[in-house]
Amino acid sequence: MTDFLQLFISGMATGSIYALAALGFTLLWQASGTINFAQGEFVMLPAFLMLAFNALGLPLLLSFALTCAVAVLVLGWGFKRGVVDPLFKYGLMPIVVATIGLAIAMRSGVRAGYSAEAHPFPSLFADKLFNMAGVTITLADIGTLLLALALVFATQAFLAKTVTGRAMQAVAQNTESATVLGINVPRMIFYTFAINAVLACAAALLVTPTYLAKFDMGESLGNKAFFAAIIGGFNNSRGALLGGVIVGVCENLAAAYISAAYKDAVALIIFMLVILFKPQGLLGKKVERKV
Repeated sequence: MTDFLQLFISGMATGSIYALAALGFTLLWQASGTINFAQGEFVMLPAFLMLAFNALGLPLLLSFALTCAVAVLVLGWGFKRGVVDPLFKYGLMPIVVATIGLAIAMRSGVRAGYSAEAHPFPSLFADKLFNMAGVTITLADIGTLLLALALVFATQAFLAKTVTGRAMQAVAQNTESATVLGINVPRMIFYTFAINAVLACAAALLVTPTYLAKFDMGESLGNKAFFAAIIGGFNNSRGALLGGVIVGVCENLAAAYISAAYKDAVALIIFMLVILFKPQGLLGKKVERKV
């Protein structure tokens, strides 16, 4: 039982990181109808940027703050203006293809320009263990879980309880009506891309000490975050949290009780089951479309 609880808590910590990346998927989809298949690389690139700042002698938190500023500019504004805006009028498929190409380009660029080797990444949390009722839990697991959950709930509170957040939701629900109400639609959409960039930086800060900074770390992370978003409900931000935790816990349990070889397949299996029996996701709502 103690082993199960340890695996469960560790899985929740990992799943909460998936939830951060999955939340980016849902936010971009709701606000602009965009699916970003370079989301995993949006986590990978800040990890290397933080390493670069850290190598200059800057403390980790300052490196994180500077990385967030650069990410908002490059992965937020630059991505929106350079990729999404020019292709948006042609529909969703060109954006999907472009983000897949962007992901490949980012991986190849980091591999050629930085390194193909895995690099250790400093942890935000001290290397401490806690023993509670026979269950050994690391400070990193507890801290990662609490910080990731705090970021997810803070994002939801911002969207639900602030004027800007409500305006962003209005844009997500109906762009034309939001324009009539005097909401600056392009600005609200940019805020969504900026929030996505910051969440990606936070995911990089939390996940890279475990994954290590490597040019292809975003590929697996992006896939699992996408599956988590679909499992929870692509049009529901709370679904991203639920989907992420389900994926994290189930892959941990599968690796321990079945085989480590099946760990990366768990997210795909759950995704397929949800698509078959509840296509809108566990917390998602059915959306009718006129054709």
